[in-house]
Amino acid sequence: MKKFTNILGIFVLSFFVIQSVQAAGETPFPAGWKSWTSVTTTLTTIGTLPGCDADVSSFPPIYQETVETYCAVRPEGPGAVAVLVKPAVMTDYKARSGKLAEGSNMILHLKDLKLLFVTGYKDGKPVYAVFKEDGTDATGADGILSANTCRVCHSGYEAFCLNGQCGTLK
Repeated sequence: MKKFTNILGIFVLSFFVIQSVQAAGETPFPAGWKSWTSVTTTLTTIGTLPGCDADVSSFPPIYQETVETYCAVRPEGPGAVAVLVKPAVMTDYKARSGKLAEGSNMILHLKDLKLLFVTGYKDGKPVYAVFKEDGTDATGADGILSANTCRVCHSGYEAFCLNGQCGTLK
């Protein structure tokens, strides 16, 4: 019986360790995201983020870091992008106040990678997650796809980001 208890304990511990390493999304998958509003921003005007070998030194620092970050995900470059906003929060999004409703509200869709970088809000503070288009949580516990990587960038550029809401409308 003791051997069974030890094996069961190891199994339960392994399950929780695996779960904590595999997914760490802080906001839920944005159901119905395909019907969200596509907005035109400085970033989407480019249409496709430059390849990793492109000279982006003339870009604003936030775009330089964006290219660098996403090149770590896909060495040939992140490719085509779209910014999607939940229709119910469009008025608040356009107000550029960084005050949006609870839940998932904005997506940076890396089309070629089939990844959704989601910004949501919980208790008025931004929270982040990365999902595959099919809803699989791809948020890492650490590293490039972690919620903390999103947080660092979204809080590090005051000229472009306010309480997690980044970019400028065109």
